[in-house]
Amino acid sequence: MARLLNVFLSGELVGQLEQDDSGAIWFQYGNSWIASESAVPLSASLPVRNERFGRNECRPFFAGVLPEEESRKLIAKTFGISDKNDFALLERIGAECAGAVSLLPPGELPVYDSPRYQEITLDQLAVKFSELPRHPLLAGEKGIRLSLAGAQGKLAVKISDGHFFLPLDGAPSSHILKPQNPHFDGLVENEFFCMHLAAQSGLEAAKVEIGTAGNIPFLQVERFDRERSPLGQLNRIHQEDFCQALGVPPELKYQQEGGPNLKKCFDLVRAVSTVPGPDLLRLFDAVIFNFLIGNCDAHGKNFSFLCKPSAKRLAPLYDLVCTRAYPRLSAEMAMKIGGERNPSKIYLINWRVFFKEAGIGQSTAERRLRTIAERVLQETKEMADTAGAAHVSSVIIENCQRLISLR
Repeated sequence: MARLLNVFLSGELVGQLEQDDSGAIWFQYGNSWIASESAVPLSASLPVRNERFGRNECRPFFAGVLPEEESRKLIAKTFGISDKNDFALLERIGAECAGAVSLLPPGELPVYDSPRYQEITLDQLAVKFSELPRHPLLAGEKGIRLSLAGAQGKLAVKISDGHFFLPLDGAPSSHILKPQNPHFDGLVENEFFCMHLAAQSGLEAAKVEIGTAGNIPFLQVERFDRERSPLGQLNRIHQEDFCQALGVPPELKYQQEGGPNLKKCFDLVRAVSTVPGPDLLRLFDAVIFNFLIGNCDAHGKNFSFLCKPSAKRLAPLYDLVCTRAYPRLSAEMAMKIGGERNPSKIYLINWRVFFKEAGIGQSTAERRLRTIAERVLQETKEMADTAGAAHVSSVIIENCQRLISLR
């Protein structure tokens, strides 16, 4: 017998996700949504149409809102289900996802008018952080039904007047908290430095702060897919990452495994953005910035669109980390620049190939390349005394100087 999940967008029913007896999944927009003048697609890869979408068409979007790797396996184990079963995972934790999508069993409705929250002290938050390695996203706790993509340990909360609250029954969250990772020294300080550096260098990035719960440092990231109404109510803004928009499943997010390359990313912006000109330059700047900070993990799921009714724009940058600060992580880039993955082997000829792929004139691109490198170098030197950032800043300074001197 088929199992169903109702799919909501900003609280409105848009269609149903179905799983048949063989385990195959399908998605179909509802007739009322198709007929609505305000109907928008869930994803650029799922245009509004009468025909249903098969597994290969719809899975990249729906699997793309779920956690990945070990977090996914542990959550599945908590519920006694297969970690390969996207539908079963969404059934249990899909009430609060990235963007404005919610997935709920028939008979349930998204929580909007009276969202429920449970206040949590910093000491209690520290306990929750300690539980995340065993219970990612606190999956299985009563009332917790939220999903966030990625493999890193994190927790979604609402912050109001300096107080922290756990969202219950799919209530919207305002911030994502990332506690210190015991396997990567200084990761909180590393990401804070890189995110703050992006903002100081003129790039649009999610707002971050560092906090401490007990003796555990954490990065506090303000969600750009949430906004507060004048009355203080949290509203969801829809988003989708580049893998979802291109119909690429999350396990293939890296270019070497079939994921997006930079040309596909720039072509996507041209096709999807309401104002492609400015967004193409923002993406161009982001590629350069990731190279400069030594972020070799900038794959297709680390770029997104914000999908407001009035416009579809490139989202602020997020997950900016100097991965080169950790020798055991891959030193090769997630997406090639001019056909080369090894940053130390990327020369001006490679950048020029990239300029052509991005569709930006060579002289303009070269000026922008050096301007960004000079700006990032200056800001890095001014921020170099930031606590815990010495190793990161040295990597960035070296990369900037190398890029500026390229001929």
